[in-house]
Amino acid sequence: MNNGYIRVASIAPRVNVADVDYNVVQIIDMARKAADEGASIILFPELSITGYTCADLFHQSPLLNAAINGLSRIAKASTGIDALIVAGAPLRVEGQLYNCAVAISGGTIRAIVPKTYIPNYNEFYEKRWFASPDAVNCSIETTLPVQEAPIPFGTDIVLSVDDALVGIEICEDLWTPIPPSTHAALSGAQILLNLSASNDLIGKYDYLLSLIKQQSARNIAAYVYSGAGFGESSTDLVFDGKTIIAENGTLLQANARWSTEPSCVIADIDIYALNRDRLHIMSFGDTAMREPSRYRIVDSLIDQRINTDLLRSIDPHPFVPDSEHIVDRRCEEIINIQVAGLARRLSATHTSKLVIGISGGLDSTLALLVAVHTFDRLKLDRKGLVAVTMPGYGTTGRTYNNAMTLMKALGVTIREISIVPAVEQHFKDIGHDPAQHDVTYENSQARERTQLLMDIANQIGGMVLGTGDLSELALGWATYNGDHMSMYGVNAGVPKTLVKYLVRWFAIRTSDNDERTALNDIIDTPISPELIPADSKGNIKQKTEDLVGPYELHDFFLYYTLRYGFSPRRIYFMACHAFNGVYDCATIKHWLKTFCRRFFNQQFKRSCLPDGPKVGSVCLSPRGDWRMPSDASSALWLAECDEL
Repeated sequence: MNNGYIRVASIAPRVNVADVDYNVVQIIDMARKAADEGASIILFPELSITGYTCADLFHQSPLLNAAINGLSRIAKASTGIDALIVAGAPLRVEGQLYNCAVAISGGTIRAIVPKTYIPNYNEFYEKRWFASPDAVNCSIETTLPVQEAPIPFGTDIVLSVDDALVGIEICEDLWTPIPPSTHAALSGAQILLNLSASNDLIGKYDYLLSLIKQQSARNIAAYVYSGAGFGESSTDLVFDGKTIIAENGTLLQANARWSTEPSCVIADIDIYALNRDRLHIMSFGDTAMREPSRYRIVDSLIDQRINTDLLRSIDPHPFVPDSEHIVDRRCEEIINIQVAGLARRLSATHTSKLVIGISGGLDSTLALLVAVHTFDRLKLDRKGLVAVTMPGYGTTGRTYNNAMTLMKALGVTIREISIVPAVEQHFKDIGHDPAQHDVTYENSQARERTQLLMDIANQIGGMVLGTGDLSELALGWATYNGDHMSMYGVNAGVPKTLVKYLVRWFAIRTSDNDERTALNDIIDTPISPELIPADSKGNIKQKTEDLVGPYELHDFFLYYTLRYGFSPRRIYFMACHAFNGVYDCATIKHWLKTFCRRFFNQQFKRSCLPDGPKVGSVCLSPRGDWRMPSDASSALWLAECDEL
C-alpha cells in the first residue's frame, strides 16, 4: 500500500469458449502484466477459465476437470505474481455445481465464493446448470483434487490484502435488492469485486454504470467490475468486455468497449479516504452494528507492495468544478444556495436594507453580486442595498476604480467614506505612531471600517453583510471584531479558489460591458487587504499570498484536513503529486506547516462566527460542521510536518 492507496486491475481477456488451455494462458499472461504495473488485486470475468457461454457443456466432465487443472496452473504461476488473482470457474462442491469466483495467490487457492443469486430468465437461464449456495451449507471448507489443503468455500468470505479487505460477488448479485457486496461492506470490506458476463443491450451500459457508482457510494467502498468480452459465443448474445473501477460514487476508470483485444484498466484505491468516511458517517456504522458480522476473513498472504508512482489524478483545486459541462449547473447551484440563505435572513428579519463594504477585491465583489441577485429575487429595490467604499492608507486607484465601476453598473446606492481621519484620531487616542506599520496599524483600519458599516446599518434600519470567505476563516486572516464580524456571512462556505471561479462565471454571463471589465480586472488584481500604503508607483504592496501562502495550496490543505481528516504526511504526499511542476515539495512543506499552525491558533475567531450558508461538504461553522477547542495544541500536526 502506498500512503493508503492500493492498486487494483480489472481485466477482460480474450476467451475461447470451452478452450481452458487457451483461457488459462490469457489469464496468466494478463495477470503478470498487471502485477508488473503494481496491481495488488487482479480481477477477471465470470467463468473466465472456461468461458461463460458453454451452456450444457458445463455438465460435461472433460470441461469441469479441465477447469480444475486450469486453476492449478494459475496457482502455480501465481508464485511469481505478487498479487491476489480472482478468476471465474465452474466447480463441483458437495455434489453440486457452482458458478464460482476463485481467489488465488502465492501458489495457493485461498478461497472460493459461489454466485449467490442464479438468474432464471431466458437469456441467462443459469439454473439449468448451477446450484444456489443456499442449497448447502454456504460456510464450509472444501478440497479440490489439485490441492490438499482445505479451501474456505461460501458466500461469507472477505479476503485480507495489504491492510484492505476484499468482498466478492458475481454478476447477477449486483442487480438484486440487497447485493451480497452490501453485507461484505458492512463486515469491513472496502473493495468489492464483481466477476460478470453481462451481455450488452441498448441502454444497459449506462444503467450498469449508474448501478456500480451507486453501490460504491452506498457502501462507501471501491467497486471493481470485470465483464466477459471478445471470444464469448455470439449465438444469441454479444459481450462487450466491460472493465470498470469506481470509488465511493466516482468513476475512476472504464475501458473502451468492443475491443477484439484484451482490455485492462488499473486504478489506485484510496483506502484511507474510505475508512475515514465510514468512521465519520455514523449511519454506515449504525447499519453495520445492526447486522452482526458473519464473515470469515481469509488472508491472501501477498507481500505488501509500495508503488512509487500514483495511478490516480488528484485535483489540485478540489473546491472548483472539474468538468466544463457541469460548470454552469454547479455555479448556479452555489449562487442559489447563497441567495436562498440571504433571502431567508432578510425575510425573517423583515429587512429591506443591506449594508456591505466594497473594496474592489474578490470577496466583497462576490458578496455584492449575491446581494443584488437576492434583492432581485425578493423584488426589492436595489437602492436599498447600500454599498460603502472606505478608502484607507493602502487603497490603490485600481481597486477603488473597480469598486466604483461595479457599484454603478449594478445600480446600488453608493457611499464613499474615507477612514483616514477617524483612524488618525484613533492613533492619537491610543498613542500609536502612524509610521509604525504593525498589527495595530492594520487592525485599527479594519475595525474602523466595520464600525462604519454597523452604524450605517443602524442608521438606515438594515443589516451588515459579511464578505469574508472560508479560506480566510481557516487561516484566521481576519481582524477579530473587524471584518471578522457581520450580521450574515454570505461567503462563509466559499473558499478563495471558488470565489475567483464564481466571479469569473458572473463576468462571462453579464451583458454589461462595464461590469464585465471591472469583474475581469478584479479577478486579475493581487489579493490584498490594502492596509499598508502602496508602493511608489501606486501598486499594491501588501500581497496576502506573500504573507500567508498561496490560497490554492491552503484550500487543498483545508479540503483534505476537514473532508477526510488526513494527516499532514498524507496531505503532503497528495499535494506533491497534485502540484507537481507548480510548487516544489519544500515549498509545499513550508506552507503546510503554516496552515497547521494558523488553523489551530485561529480557532478562537471561528468559535464566534456570524451565521452563513453552507455551500459544499467542507464548512467551519462552530454550530455544525467544525467544533474544536480554541486552546487545542497543534504539536502533533507540526511535529509530523517537521518529519516530512
